[in-house]
Amino acid sequence: MHALEKILLHHSNKESIAQGDIITCEVDIAEINDLYLQVIKSFYEMGGKKVKNPDKVAFVLDHYAPAPTIQSADIQKKMRNFAREQDIQYFFDINKGVCHQVMPEEGIVWPGMLLVATDSHTTTHGAFGAFGTGVGATDLAVILLEGELWFRVPEIIRINITGELGKGLMAKDVILNIIGELKQDVAVYKAIEYAGSTVEALDMAGRMVLCNMAVEMGAKTSYIQPDKKTLNFIDKKTDRSYRVFETDPGFNYSQEFDFDVSGLAPQVAVPHSIDSVKSIEELQENIPVDQVLIGTCTGGRIEDIKIAAEILENKTVSPDCRLIITPASTRVLKEAMDKGYMEALIDAGAAFNTPGCGACLGAHQGVLAPGEICLTTGSRNFPGRMGSNKAEVYSVSPATGAASALTGKLTDPRQYI
Repeated sequence: MHALEKILLHHSNKESIAQGDIITCEVDIAEINDLYLQVIKSFYEMGGKKVKNPDKVAFVLDHYAPAPTIQSADIQKKMRNFAREQDIQYFFDINKGVCHQVMPEEGIVWPGMLLVATDSHTTTHGAFGAFGTGVGATDLAVILLEGELWFRVPEIIRINITGELGKGLMAKDVILNIIGELKQDVAVYKAIEYAGSTVEALDMAGRMVLCNMAVEMGAKTSYIQPDKKTLNFIDKKTDRSYRVFETDPGFNYSQEFDFDVSGLAPQVAVPHSIDSVKSIEELQENIPVDQVLIGTCTGGRIEDIKIAAEILENKTVSPDCRLIITPASTRVLKEAMDKGYMEALIDAGAAFNTPGCGACLGAHQGVLAPGEICLTTGSRNFPGRMGSNKAEVYSVSPATGAASALTGKLTDPRQYI
């Protein structure tokens, strides 16, 4: 069995399971973000009165932090009231950050757990050896009622990544390269496991980027086998007992792919699809940039802000470009302040936002006008993602974003490292 199968089996009342089986599993943590008031509505429409396991439920107000409209403010108000009435243990308000960063920081993600949230990028938590997946409002309401949900045991794809990354290359470049090769439908309702020497060398932030963007290939969940880096991170965050599951030798993967990232150049997902990926060396034309966003759940961690500060320290953002920094959490923001990264970036001309999703979803804090070009460290670049559907969005690494903000055009960051 694969470790992911063992996690599902452990959370079910079955003695054995097989790929394709539909099983019911108890959920360790169910998280709702502020896009999904419908979860509460569905809970009551189903006859719900009391959440079954309030100690296993989290609310994170991250997509509209702080509320930019009356409607979003009302949604957040109703969520606060519901959480109080139901004695929900974990409530992270607009001052905390993106759910996928906040929950590991707060110690409620651990190896071997089953985590479900109203966000497709919940695959992020495979970086910690968890089974993390996104669901819709009705399914999440069922978990509030019953404490459990149905799952289909997925087939599993293994992606082996080897080779040493060159200077200025980041996990975002690696995953963009993979998505560009394998495309968006390679893993529909399958799981993706990442392995290999490159993955082992990545820090937890880099591993989170790989797992986050597994969903951009259609994956239901993702997985990286926990190692000393994982357990060191977990043990510093939580006092929970947990179990690390191992994949049996000789497990039969549905597919395996090998990638050697030696000599990889910075990668760019060009408009308007995340799997339309080119090497920056292929994009020889002069592409002007109106805005750069460094932030989100694939580019707002301290490692990302650090590299941006290193590139831009004692320099000035191009007068033709806006640079927006949206830290993934308040802890990241404070660390950026303590280490001087925030000051260096502000002095260079960057604007800092409240930690959260920010402009990534095109609702506030940096939406785009028609005809504008934006480089984002976010995970999606379809039309209208960040504002006008007549804007163009390129997905890049934080290093590429910072170098491009400096010059005002799409720029290879390696010359500035």
